[in-house]
Amino acid sequence: MRTLKTLQSADGHSFEVYVAQPTGAIRGAVVIAPEIFGVNPYIRSVADRFAEQGYLTAAPALFDRIAPKYEATYEQPNVEKGIAIIQQIPFEQAIADLQTTVDHVKLMQTKVSIVGFCWGGTLAWLASAKIAGLCASVSYYPGGIASNADLKPLCPVMLHLGELDKSPTPEAAKAALANHPTLLTYFYPAGHGFNCDQRASYSADDAALSQVRTLHFLDLCAARWLT
Repeated sequence: MRTLKTLQSADGHSFEVYVAQPTGAIRGAVVIAPEIFGVNPYIRSVADRFAEQGYLTAAPALFDRIAPKYEATYEQPNVEKGIAIIQQIPFEQAIADLQTTVDHVKLMQTKVSIVGFCWGGTLAWLASAKIAGLCASVSYYPGGIASNADLKPLCPVMLHLGELDKSPTPEAAKAALANHPTLLTYFYPAGHGFNCDQRASYSADDAALSQVRTLHFLDLCAARWLT
């Protein structure tokens, strides 16, 4: 079942959340932190795929603070527009909306993880240290990791990075992660956005492999959560 819900953060801001529910047994829950293109067809498809794997999945519309109901395709003008929007959303506000989403999902499923892409990958990295009670955090190509390298994650973290990426570059990512040797980090022979089948940089093999690794990681973290 796919539904839209409206949640309200602690500061009174209301925002929409796309929720995808499994049809069978629930393995856990996942909150999706989106790219700079909003909760668009790609992000909804990501949520749907997690739901098909048994995860109650919620994708909050973090752009609602500036551009309600915003969703965009991947042409360059939309890249520039998305960047302009995130520059108006402090990380603290985005994390607050993610916290609200996590709290809501926890009313239905206690084992909640976060998975983020691009800007959302940076948010997933931040959330690992700023949102207590997460089962796990999975971050795809987080461009802001270099400027937030001093965080201390409170939960297990997995990162998926591209060897051909420029945001972050492999060098910047490795330097940022040098003080985090226990994190699970994978580099793929791909560029930024390789998981997105609507981008020119899409790599089907790397997307499939990263999904297998992510699901296995979430299962392991869920098992640890129960002990």
